[in-house]
Amino acid sequence: MKNSRNKRIAKNTLLLYFRQILILLVSLYTVRVVLEVLGIENYGIFSVVAGVIALSGFLSGSLASATQRFFSYALGKKDREALKNTFTANILLYVMIALFAVIVLETVGLWFVKNQLEVPQQRLDEVITLYHYSIVGFIASIFTSPFIAIIIAHEDMRIYAYTSVVDVCVKLGVVFLLEYLPGDKLPLYGLLLASVACANAIVYISICLSKYEECQIKEFHWDSKLVKEILSFTSWTIFGQVTSVIRTHAVTILLNQSFNPVVVASRTIAINVAGRINLFSSNFNTGLYPPIVKSYASENIQDMFSLVSNGSKITFFLLWIFALPMIVEMDYILDIWLVDVPDHAVLFTQLALIESIIMSLSLPLTTAARATGNMRLYEITLGSIQIGLFLVAWLVLASGAPAYSVFLVAISANVVMFVVRLYIVELLTGLSMRKYLISVLIPMTVFVVTTLVPVVALSLYRSENFLSVFTLFIISICVSIAAMYCIGLDRNHRAIAKTFVKEKLLRGQVT
Repeated sequence: MKNSRNKRIAKNTLLLYFRQILILLVSLYTVRVVLEVLGIENYGIFSVVAGVIALSGFLSGSLASATQRFFSYALGKKDREALKNTFTANILLYVMIALFAVIVLETVGLWFVKNQLEVPQQRLDEVITLYHYSIVGFIASIFTSPFIAIIIAHEDMRIYAYTSVVDVCVKLGVVFLLEYLPGDKLPLYGLLLASVACANAIVYISICLSKYEECQIKEFHWDSKLVKEILSFTSWTIFGQVTSVIRTHAVTILLNQSFNPVVVASRTIAINVAGRINLFSSNFNTGLYPPIVKSYASENIQDMFSLVSNGSKITFFLLWIFALPMIVEMDYILDIWLVDVPDHAVLFTQLALIESIIMSLSLPLTTAARATGNMRLYEITLGSIQIGLFLVAWLVLASGAPAYSVFLVAISANVVMFVVRLYIVELLTGLSMRKYLISVLIPMTVFVVTTLVPVVALSLYRSENFLSVFTLFIISICVSIAAMYCIGLDRNHRAIAKTFVKEKLLRGQVT
């Protein structure tokens, strides 16, 4: 049973990795094509309008997290009635959020677009049309969120991976189509993206209605206690997301107040690069989320502890595989990508990646805390630390410290948050801090030293050319994978990995 589950997690991880690599490549290429088709000015206007809509996105994102947790919990309990109640409650809550979003966006948001956005006056009508189309797409994405969460809760990652890859490919096709369609490109692009969002919603809804019994509403289910629990979970999750925004964007504003725009641009580049790389570890945690919650719901606590401990190690290892060569060769990477690299960008990006690496350890711990449904203590404590990070960064910069000091403050805060998360999870679930530290930190430390030393040594003797850097990347990835297998994984997981690879190779030979 456990081996079957571990194989499923491994399979889901590979699917999500494949998905993320394709989405990353297609998304980067899409940005390039959009710039060519729309032009810089239109692309800038589109980005600003999309940014206004995105401000409301944390509401549906927080509720999607609650949907995934409560569905996974009911599946772990094998409670069909709870599944139906959860589905009904979530759909009604999403309808209310959608209505609220429409009212706010068509009143306050529309006023902001008309009166506060810096757009050419002669383009205002087109911008407003684009804004209305963007709202349609946003509402469609709101109704898509719970059904994606349901698919993830059922661990049907193949459906999620394939559908999301098709989605980004269709969006790329829309950009190519845009070039040949008559009319103003700006509102037309908004209309096409809204159409894709609506089609996406129809696809996810149709899949869930046909595949999952709890989504086939035959009678009205309403559980006031469950709705209260979902709202409580969601409200504390929103609090945590707000403090994360303060941590990231408020610190950027601090740098803007203390240094020139080049420093701010360097931080923005660093955050974007780290965010893209961090998606690889967060995708693994997406596959890990349902098993952890289901283990807790079925009161299989030791199984949950094993998932959290091994998940922390593997999440760290998977991020390290990509982060290590990037940290070592960051100057060359940014030079190719940006051509004109801003001052501080290399150091900032290296520090941002280190910050993300430390954060990756905590992802399964966060999932364990969410499995309990008791988010108040967790979010208040961690949110307070994130607000404290902003205040400390303010004091450090006010004392005349260099710009990179804000990253050092963030790295220190991540270490503190890791320890605090571990302590809170022990309080909530009984997970032993001592056993966790022994099983996770010791092999992790040996793994880091084993991979870091040879890769850094090789970087000192390589030439400044693409072939040399590419070779270093390949060697670094191979060394990291070998070290992860030999040092990072325990005996059981090595056996599972070996069996999984053999099955794939044999299947490939048969076909």
